[in-house]
Amino acid sequence: MAAARASIPQRPATGEARNGHAPARRLAWTGEPLHGAGRPHPLGDPMNRLGAYLLGLFTREAAMLFAVAAVLVFLIQCLRIFDLVSVRGQGLWTLMGQAVLTMPALAVIFLYLCTAIGLARALRGLQASHELAVIHSNRRVPALMGAIGLFTLAATLLVLVLSSIVQPLAQRQYNAWSAAITADLVGRSLAPDRFTEIVPGVILSIGGREADGTITDFFADDMRDPQMRRTYIARSALLATDEDGFVLQLRDGSVEYMTAEGEFSRVAFGGYDVALEQLTEPVERDRSYSERTSLDIIASVARGEPFEPRAQFEIATRLGEGLRVITYCLFATALAAFPHGRRRGGRIPIELVVLSAAFLERSVNEALPVAGALREVAGALLFFTIALVLVLVRLRAYLPGRVPVRRESGA
Repeated sequence: MAAARASIPQRPATGEARNGHAPARRLAWTGEPLHGAGRPHPLGDPMNRLGAYLLGLFTREAAMLFAVAAVLVFLIQCLRIFDLVSVRGQGLWTLMGQAVLTMPALAVIFLYLCTAIGLARALRGLQASHELAVIHSNRRVPALMGAIGLFTLAATLLVLVLSSIVQPLAQRQYNAWSAAITADLVGRSLAPDRFTEIVPGVILSIGGREADGTITDFFADDMRDPQMRRTYIARSALLATDEDGFVLQLRDGSVEYMTAEGEFSRVAFGGYDVALEQLTEPVERDRSYSERTSLDIIASVARGEPFEPRAQFEIATRLGEGLRVITYCLFATALAAFPHGRRRGGRIPIELVVLSAAFLERSVNEALPVAGALREVAGALLFFTIALVLVLVRLRAYLPGRVPVRRESGA
């Protein structure tokens, strides 16, 4: 027994050499970073890498959805204006150009939906792959919320740029192009001693055309406004341009007015200029602010010009589109940014939920008893409050005082 005990190798003391190597040292953590005394992690900050991954995922989902919607809307626009352009004798370039110029206004309408649906789809994908549960269990919720916040901020800025700058400039170019097309149509379609309906409700007739382009015996009857019928009669007319666009310069004639009650009045003139758009554009159309950017409107107010109700309406409408992006991104976050244990079967598609919320918000916005410029954003403000409360309720479990702390058991 003594010989067997003697054959068991004994553990060397702490200060003794082991197999010819230096004596082992006991390590203790002193509070220094474990990765090389303050050197950065070779792959970067894990929180930053996770945030970049999530931001890219959200952006790809929203961009793909927006691209599909934009192509479909563009094709629909081409089909919608095809008859109008072809009747006016214009070509494919005009068709494509006018369709492109109408896209910013339409993109503002569905971009916030594409943003929210893309975010919700990406979060549902993370839920299906169990990545969302891993993010929450490893206390990476700040990185998730940070990525959602950056994504929402970028989408909001994009919508504000489109609605406040790009859309007014595109509308201005579209109106100028349409006026040129209408002037060309008027110049080509008017035949002597023949009545021509240039737009529904407006009938023109001329007696002849001289070599310098002067029109003789001009007649125009505008019946579009049911409250006021206008008839223009002039001995001569000339189609010209000024700083505001195309105008008809009438000479030696009169303007006759007929109200819905049968009241008649007549005003004679020696010279009278009529904007061509007054005879070709809708009667109720007001382009005074729809063609001006928000920066231009704000600058004019800063110079001392009155902040008219129409200007307030335009600014509120454009800001409301940005508010809708934030609202529906918060709504998508409350719905899909938190893991759950439900099975897939019987679940309502997230896209249908977001679309239903959008329709409901528009309906509530019309029903709210709010007047003035605030009417355009009242529904969005209400839904923003609801969505923000939902997100805060879902996040209450991640507050510092509610996070469970793992306690070490005693020895």
